[in-house]
Amino acid sequence: MFLVSLEKTLGRYSLWLGKLSALLLILLLCNVFYNVLMRYAFNTVSIGMQELEWHLYSAIFLLGIPFGLQTGGHVRVDLIYERLSVRGKAWIDLAGSILFLIPFTLLVGWYGVDFAKEAYMLGETSGDPGGLPARWIIKSAIPVAFFSMAIGGLGMILRSINAIRGVSNEGFDHEPIQH
Repeated sequence: MFLVSLEKTLGRYSLWLGKLSALLLILLLCNVFYNVLMRYAFNTVSIGMQELEWHLYSAIFLLGIPFGLQTGGHVRVDLIYERLSVRGKAWIDLAGSILFLIPFTLLVGWYGVDFAKEAYMLGETSGDPGGLPARWIIKSAIPVAFFSMAIGGLGMILRSINAIRGVSNEGFDHEPIQH
Protein backbone atom coordinates (compact mmCIF):
# COMPACT_ATOMS: atom_id res chain seq x y z
CA MET A 1 0.00 0.00 0.00
CA PHE A 2 2.98 2.34 0.48
CA LEU A 3 3.74 2.32 -3.26
CA VAL A 4 0.10 3.08 -4.10
CA SER A 5 0.10 5.94 -1.61
CA LEU A 6 3.35 7.33 -2.99
CA GLU A 7 2.01 7.04 -6.54
CA LYS A 8 -1.09 9.02 -5.55
CA THR A 9 1.02 11.70 -3.86
CA LEU A 10 3.19 12.16 -6.93
CA GLY A 11 0.05 12.18 -9.05
CA ARG A 12 -1.46 14.99 -6.99
CA TYR A 13 1.61 17.11 -7.71
CA SER A 14 1.18 16.58 -11.45
CA LEU A 15 -2.54 17.34 -11.20
CA TRP A 16 -1.74 20.55 -9.31
CA LEU A 17 0.58 21.57 -12.16
CA GLY A 18 -2.30 20.96 -14.56
CA LYS A 19 -4.49 23.33 -12.55
CA LEU A 20 -1.70 25.90 -12.54
CA SER A 21 -1.43 25.56 -16.33
CA ALA A 22 -5.18 26.13 -16.63
CA LEU A 23 -4.88 29.29 -14.55
CA LEU A 24 -1.98 30.50 -16.70
CA LEU A 25 -4.12 29.85 -19.79
CA ILE A 26 -6.79 32.19 -18.42
CA LEU A 27 -4.11 34.81 -17.80
CA LEU A 28 -2.85 34.31 -21.36
CA LEU A 29 -6.34 34.82 -22.75
CA CYS A 30 -6.72 38.05 -20.74
CA ASN A 31 -3.31 39.21 -21.95
CA VAL A 32 -4.17 38.54 -25.61
CA PHE A 33 -7.53 40.29 -25.19
CA TYR A 34 -5.77 43.31 -23.68
CA ASN A 35 -3.17 43.41 -26.47
CA VAL A 36 -5.81 43.22 -29.21
CA LEU A 37 -7.97 45.85 -27.52
CA MET A 38 -5.05 48.23 -27.08
CA ARG A 39 -3.81 47.73 -30.63
CA TYR A 40 -7.10 48.11 -32.49
CA ALA A 41 -9.08 50.39 -30.18
CA PHE A 42 -6.32 52.69 -28.96
CA ASN A 43 -3.62 52.17 -31.63
CA THR A 44 -0.91 51.42 -29.07
CA VAL A 45 1.22 48.38 -28.31
CA SER A 46 3.23 47.17 -25.34
CA ILE A 47 6.33 45.12 -26.09
CA GLY A 48 6.33 43.83 -22.52
CA MET A 49 2.75 42.57 -22.78
CA GLN A 50 3.51 40.92 -26.12
CA GLU A 51 6.53 39.18 -24.61
CA LEU A 52 4.39 38.12 -21.68
CA GLU A 53 2.25 36.17 -24.18
CA TRP A 54 5.08 33.85 -25.15
CA HIS A 55 6.28 33.62 -21.56
CA LEU A 56 2.82 32.48 -20.45
CA TYR A 57 2.48 30.13 -23.41
CA SER A 58 5.85 28.55 -22.61
CA ALA A 59 4.93 28.10 -18.95
CA ILE A 60 1.54 26.58 -19.88
CA PHE A 61 3.18 24.09 -22.19
CA LEU A 62 6.09 23.20 -19.92
CA LEU A 63 4.04 22.85 -16.73
CA GLY A 64 1.22 21.04 -18.53
CA ILE A 65 3.37 18.12 -19.66
CA PRO A 66 3.52 16.41 -16.23
CA PHE A 67 -0.29 16.69 -16.10
CA GLY A 68 -0.49 15.01 -19.52
CA LEU A 69 1.76 12.20 -18.31
CA GLN A 70 -0.34 11.70 -15.18
CA THR A 71 -3.68 11.63 -16.97
CA GLY A 72 -2.59 9.50 -19.92
CA GLY A 73 -3.00 12.41 -22.32
CA HIS A 74 0.47 12.09 -23.83
CA VAL A 75 1.06 10.76 -27.32
CA ARG A 76 2.01 7.15 -27.75
CA VAL A 77 2.06 4.75 -30.65
CA ASP A 78 -1.03 2.68 -30.01
CA LEU A 79 -0.57 0.05 -32.71
CA ILE A 80 0.65 -2.54 -30.24
CA TYR A 81 0.02 -0.89 -26.88
CA GLU A 82 -3.79 -0.84 -27.08
CA ARG A 83 -3.96 -4.57 -27.73
CA LEU A 84 -1.88 -5.53 -24.71
CA SER A 85 -3.09 -6.63 -21.32
CA VAL A 86 -2.81 -4.32 -18.33
CA ARG A 87 0.44 -6.00 -17.31
CA GLY A 88 1.85 -5.70 -20.84
CA LYS A 89 1.04 -1.98 -20.90
CA ALA A 90 2.58 -1.61 -17.47
CA TRP A 91 5.81 -3.28 -18.61
CA ILE A 92 6.06 -0.96 -21.64
CA ASP A 93 5.42 2.12 -19.50
CA LEU A 94 7.93 0.93 -16.91
CA ALA A 95 10.66 0.33 -19.49
CA GLY A 96 9.94 3.57 -21.35
CA SER A 97 9.99 5.61 -18.16
CA ILE A 98 13.22 4.09 -16.86
CA LEU A 99 15.11 4.01 -20.16
CA PHE A 100 13.92 7.22 -21.82
CA LEU A 101 11.74 9.55 -19.75
CA ILE A 102 13.69 9.77 -16.49
CA PRO A 103 17.20 10.10 -18.02
CA PHE A 104 16.05 12.69 -20.58
CA THR A 105 14.13 14.83 -18.09
CA LEU A 106 16.93 14.76 -15.53
CA LEU A 107 19.51 15.67 -18.17
CA VAL A 108 17.54 18.64 -19.51
CA GLY A 109 16.60 19.71 -15.98
CA TRP A 110 20.23 19.56 -14.86
CA TYR A 111 21.48 21.73 -17.74
CA GLY A 112 18.44 23.98 -17.44
CA VAL A 113 19.50 24.98 -13.94
CA ASP A 114 22.74 26.47 -15.27
CA PHE A 115 20.84 28.10 -18.12
CA ALA A 116 18.50 29.90 -15.70
CA LYS A 117 21.28 30.61 -13.21
CA GLU A 118 23.39 32.28 -15.89
CA ALA A 119 20.45 34.48 -16.94
CA TYR A 120 19.98 35.48 -13.30
CA MET A 121 23.66 36.19 -12.68
CA LEU A 122 23.93 38.31 -15.83
CA GLY A 123 20.72 40.17 -15.03
CA GLU A 124 19.46 39.20 -18.47
CA THR A 125 16.53 41.23 -19.75
CA SER A 126 14.66 41.50 -23.00
CA GLY A 127 16.63 42.76 -25.96
CA ASP A 128 13.70 44.94 -27.00
CA PRO A 129 13.09 48.38 -25.55
CA GLY A 130 10.11 48.16 -23.22
CA GLY A 131 10.48 44.39 -22.96
CA LEU A 132 10.29 42.33 -19.81
CA PRO A 133 13.07 42.39 -17.25
CA ALA A 134 14.24 39.32 -15.33
CA ARG A 135 14.40 36.84 -18.20
CA TRP A 136 15.66 34.27 -15.66
CA ILE A 137 12.07 33.75 -14.50
CA ILE A 138 10.92 32.14 -17.74
CA LYS A 139 14.23 30.33 -18.12
CA SER A 140 13.68 28.86 -14.65
CA ALA A 141 10.50 27.25 -15.91
CA ILE A 142 12.63 24.86 -17.97
CA PRO A 143 14.36 23.02 -15.10
CA VAL A 144 11.22 23.22 -12.94
CA ALA A 145 9.17 21.64 -15.72
CA PHE A 146 11.68 18.92 -16.54
CA PHE A 147 12.23 17.97 -12.90
CA SER A 148 8.44 17.92 -12.56
CA MET A 149 8.28 15.59 -15.57
CA ALA A 150 10.80 13.36 -13.80
CA ILE A 151 8.52 13.34 -10.75
CA GLY A 152 5.63 12.44 -13.06
CA GLY A 153 7.83 9.71 -14.54
CA LEU A 154 8.42 8.31 -11.06
CA GLY A 155 4.64 8.28 -10.66
CA MET A 156 4.35 6.35 -13.94
CA ILE A 157 6.98 3.88 -12.73
CA LEU A 158 5.10 3.34 -9.48
CA ARG A 159 1.78 3.01 -11.35
CA SER A 160 3.41 0.40 -13.61
CA ILE A 161 4.88 -1.51 -10.67
CA ASN A 162 1.51 -1.46 -8.91
CA ALA A 163 -0.21 -2.78 -12.05
CA ILE A 164 2.41 -5.53 -12.54
CA ARG A 165 1.94 -6.55 -8.91
CA GLY A 166 -1.84 -6.58 -9.47
CA VAL A 167 -2.45 -3.97 -6.78
CA SER A 168 -3.96 -1.30 -9.07
CA ASN A 169 -4.98 -1.06 -12.71
CA GLU A 170 -5.68 2.67 -12.61
CA GLY A 171 -4.42 4.44 -15.70
CA PHE A 172 -4.14 1.30 -17.84
CA ASP A 173 -7.75 0.98 -18.90
CA HIS A 174 -8.90 2.63 -22.13
CA GLU A 175 -9.93 5.86 -20.41
CA PRO A 176 -7.49 8.46 -19.09
CA ILE A 177 -7.24 8.82 -15.32
CA GLN A 178 -10.01 10.98 -13.87
CA HIS A 179 -9.41 12.80 -10.60
